Amino acid sequence: MVDERAISERYRLLNAQGALDERTRRLWAAAEARSAGRGGLAAVVRATGISESTVLRGLADLDGEQRPVAGRVRRHPGRTPILEREPGLEDDLERLVDPVTRGDPESPLRWTSKSGAKLAEALRELGHDVVERTVLRLLKAKGYSLQANKKTREGSQHPDRDAQFQHISETVSEALEAGEPVISVDAKKRELVGDFKAVGREFEPKGRPVEVRGHDFKDTELGHAIPYGVYDLANDEGWVSVGITSDTAQFAVNSVINWWEHLGKARYPNAESLTITADSGGSNNPRTRLWRCELQRLADTTGLSIRVCHFPPGTSKWNKIEHRMFSFVSLNWRGKPLETLEIIINLIASTTTTTGLRVYARLDDHSYQRGIDVTDEQLAAVNITRHTFHGDWNYTVIPSHATS
Repeated sequence: MVDERAISERYRLLNAQGALDERTRRLWAAAEARSAGRGGLAAVVRATGISESTVLRGLADLDGEQRPVAGRVRRHPGRTPILEREPGLEDDLERLVDPVTRGDPESPLRWTSKSGAKLAEALRELGHDVVERTVLRLLKAKGYSLQANKKTREGSQHPDRDAQFQHISETVSEALEAGEPVISVDAKKRELVGDFKAVGREFEPKGRPVEVRGHDFKDTELGHAIPYGVYDLANDEGWVSVGITSDTAQFAVNSVINWWEHLGKARYPNAESLTITADSGGSNNPRTRLWRCELQRLADTTGLSIRVCHFPPGTSKWNKIEHRMFSFVSLNWRGKPLETLEIIINLIASTTTTTGLRVYARLDDHSYQRGIDVTDEQLAAVNITRHTFHGDWNYTVIPSHATS
């Protein structure tokens, strides 16, 4: 790989010594380009600002195709390079582009987009005579390119994060080996119902894309849809309840009950417990009083001991339902406007994979109220046992009749 920074530094040092006349400049540039090998010509042009035609002439000179004419060598050929005409331009540009690492929290572009036009305008305000094209050329020479954000951060890492992952793995493995059901639960993001623009692309006749609304304002008549999913790890099988009001703990637990009544009971006729893995937010937040009360209702309705393990905050993407079911649901309806609830349910239910995933979907048209208060007495009635390790994330709720 050509080291453009080294070429740029050598050029700067030679120029500072006044050692380069017109011919010597192009011969030096040509020598650098040739010694660098493949890509050397472009690297020299970017690093020095010397034109490509000048370097090509230098290469021709090296090959003996041209000889200098006595008395016709110019000391300063053409227009002086921009970095020589504008002292401090390079440093000012880098401070604008990357104010955090360059230690300039007062940069005028810290909180705005950094387009070539805005960078050129900011540099002119600092006293430099530059245009957008020059700025873009300098950025390219410095190794900058347009970059999208990349998701890598998970927020502050909890000290027991890895230990909780291990605890979940052991708990799930133990339940599966015993033939007990294990499910992963979560709610997909709320979707507007109607002819709104859908994410992704789908094959359509050329020049005839599906026409949708120009603005994503909620249709008061069609409303929205909230898919809450239950993924059965052992059977690679999913259940999705599509709600139409709010994502609450009551809605979440009703979704699990519906899965049990329609699928789970038949799949696990001898089950004594149900293990649930969930994230730590939304309707299944372990700190929510209503969630714990609703788990008691789940235990009483199914007659099962409900064992729950929560993923640490900021790690929900490790929950199985995210990458084993909902990711395929999203792929299945990409580019398709979700015009009606029936379409949404059919798209979810038609989701399959080559490994055998099956998904069932039903409409839940109940009205779920947000902000339900749970009294201390109601909370005290929950038959809950906290596990030794991180009882805030791991606990079991057993049916009321088991202790009555």
